[in-house]
Amino acid sequence: MVLEHRSLASLGIYAYPYWGWWGLRRVCGADAAENRSIQSRPRSAMAQPAVDPSGQHRLVDLIVAGGIVVTMDPQRRVIGEGAVAIQAGRIVAVGPRGEVEAAYIGTERIDAAGRALIPGLINGHAHLPMTLFRGLADDEDLDDWLQHTIFPAEAMNVDEAFVRSGTRLGLAELIRGGVTTVCDMYYFEHAVAEELAAAGLRGLLGQVLIDFPSPDCADHTAAMAAIERFVSHWQGHPLITPAIAPHAPYTVGDGHLIEARAFADQHRCPFVIHLAETRHELEESLRLKGARPVEHLAALGVLGERMVAAHVVWAELHELDLLRDHGVGVVHNPQSNMKLASGVAPLPAMLTRDLAVGLGTDGSASNNDLSLWEEIDTAAKLHKLITADPKVVSAQEAFELATIRGARALHLEGAIGSLEVGKRADLVVIDLEAINQIPLSSIYSALVYATKASDVRTVLVEGRVLLRDRQLLTLDEPAIEAEALAYRHRIIERLGIGLSATGS
Repeated sequence: MVLEHRSLASLGIYAYPYWGWWGLRRVCGADAAENRSIQSRPRSAMAQPAVDPSGQHRLVDLIVAGGIVVTMDPQRRVIGEGAVAIQAGRIVAVGPRGEVEAAYIGTERIDAAGRALIPGLINGHAHLPMTLFRGLADDEDLDDWLQHTIFPAEAMNVDEAFVRSGTRLGLAELIRGGVTTVCDMYYFEHAVAEELAAAGLRGLLGQVLIDFPSPDCADHTAAMAAIERFVSHWQGHPLITPAIAPHAPYTVGDGHLIEARAFADQHRCPFVIHLAETRHELEESLRLKGARPVEHLAALGVLGERMVAAHVVWAELHELDLLRDHGVGVVHNPQSNMKLASGVAPLPAMLTRDLAVGLGTDGSASNNDLSLWEEIDTAAKLHKLITADPKVVSAQEAFELATIRGARALHLEGAIGSLEVGKRADLVVIDLEAINQIPLSSIYSALVYATKASDVRTVLVEGRVLLRDRQLLTLDEPAIEAEALAYRHRIIERLGIGLSATGS
């Protein structure tokens, strides 16, 4: 793709001048407010590039060069033929290709010519081990789905080996889809963390707290002890941010929710929860608590800037104000909510209020995939339909949900979500020459309405290449597939159900 002979503005691409190292720091905001990321160390600790013997260039680990660089920085710069230089897992330069390559030499180089270079996508809500329950219970209400299929299936099947197998299957799908950060909540979350760290993916991971015996904890005391061990072990890890994860207000009592909030404050860790997901949850909250779910958590004093709340479908405008004012991150899961007929979250009102809202897939048992590209596309289109306004949720806003705004939802915007100097080197190279991408008119339009997971070519997290030219480098894909198929047969035997007509 030869862009220099065409009008970049006509493509929705705007090249910005390059002002050198310190200019880039000023433009990208690297010297602005103190980094609020839970897991970032101070940027002053970032390894500085060495200088080559000639004194002409700084030496860096890697340069990714030649593609359309979609920065998602505060200015939303899109650089027609750009480059990113990476040292010790951090971004040290972003700018026009010629300027970056004139200043830096990379030990390794990735050619992104004719492609797009974007921040890694952020899946703000998932249950990775549940990939092994994919397709197990479709076309049901959430309450029936949970009570009659999922909870029994978990009781019969979930152990640490199951969690590891399902996580590896989910990780392969995430990496192939260009996701570099995932927020997960499940049982045996220490095993999820180990699998993510081994595969090289970034995760905000919550060990579940629930008010009945679970596959890994017999009671509340055991659950809190497991959470404390999990959080203490993983805090400070470069890839893993541990969290406490009360399942939902209808499965965790008020006293335990307050205890969970106190734990999060004491340990300075995130608090992940399902919130206001269904009409049934709303009606039961009104009946039993005398308040709507968000109102009830506010009255308990549980809302706060450490919270990541998944779904938030049934919330009125004053509740959105409560979430914003308390600094709560919200994760919109449009496809899961559609499939379970849970409703449609008020995303346009969230955006109008500048809530920290991102996108999630939910688990594969209720979606049934982990493609964030489908969520981006759905988020843009669904709300146009619901509001009868095609201007609602623009392509750029939809892409923000999966990148920089999604990072805000996880309270990690100081470290990830955009290509800026000082941030973690989590980035993805996207093919733009697939048949579904031609012709390119606007880069945001292409990314939101045309791009598929199959267009992801290369994925880096913390500067490490996890997928190169569509080849997984950190996971054994054939072994993962074989193990997942073995689990499928075991699950259906234990549940006493038959395979579908298309099963084998």
